[in-house]
Amino acid sequence: MPAPRILLVKLSSLGDVVHLMPAVTDLAASRPDAQVAWAVETPYAELVALHPAVSRAIAVGLRRLRDRPWSPSAWRALRAAKAQLRAQPWDFVVDAQGLIKSACVSRWARAPVFGPDRASARERFAARFYDVKIRVPRELHAVERNRRLLAQVFGYDVSGPARYGLAAPAQRPAWAPEGRYVVLLHAASRADKRWPDDRWVALGKRLSADGYSMVLPGGSEAERADAARLALAIGPGAAPGPAMTLGEAAALLAHATGVVGVDTGLSHLAVALGVPTVGIYCATSPRLTGLHGGDLAVNLGGPRAAPDVDAVAAAAGIGRAAA
Repeated sequence: MPAPRILLVKLSSLGDVVHLMPAVTDLAASRPDAQVAWAVETPYAELVALHPAVSRAIAVGLRRLRDRPWSPSAWRALRAAKAQLRAQPWDFVVDAQGLIKSACVSRWARAPVFGPDRASARERFAARFYDVKIRVPRELHAVERNRRLLAQVFGYDVSGPARYGLAAPAQRPAWAPEGRYVVLLHAASRADKRWPDDRWVALGKRLSADGYSMVLPGGSEAERADAARLALAIGPGAAPGPAMTLGEAAALLAHATGVVGVDTGLSHLAVALGVPTVGIYCATSPRLTGLHGGDLAVNLGGPRAAPDVDAVAAAAGIGRAAA
């Protein structure tokens, strides 16, 4: 029997992409002969390629088109992605996102499409696009929902803890600190997800007193300016990170001693790379989409219940306070 040609569709965002990876690991263990491709938003194609079971990442630039709707190059790139999806004779197409946009991309592949049913999809209308509709309990964590979805499509049982399966970059970035360092992920997509600056400064001073260096990344110029301001307030040992690709960010996280981060995709990526991570939740609940990684992951806080510095320091294993 020829190896099945499988297309997975999970376009974005970073955390959602990471949440599908354990299901890919399960699939590879059950069907090691499978040829797995993944349709994903362009910024995350580099990350998807780090999973050894993914033979091909197909970049779909919907976000670029949203930001630049009159750009000829953005339209050309989207047409090229659509052509790639139509050219391959797929045996299975699985929309693991359950959104109307991901369902539409799945239909481009011209093959039977599997996806969550109306009660399980994030956008119920998306289920109309699927040839085979699958019920997945909504009360499960997103990682386990993805694992259940693929297990039902391909006929195997889900067992054991989630294994993200990422091949961590071998080297830390050249500019990363030598020795022990902690990455502080202070930036968030919404203001209400951010932890107060004074708490970051207090936590940083405790880390410095314990002998750790710190890196504070930022994806945008404004976030890097915030990182520089926080690093200056923390003092020696803290430094803002430069502009970096997602691959460079993965290398920084993979070689860190630990990570402390708000509700952002990089926090989930840190767990996927096997790094002890403390998640700080200020506006959202971690119950269904929080950090998921056994003993590696600690979730603190919730809506309007941001954790204090002592709780975060204890979860991060910081032994003493700054003088």
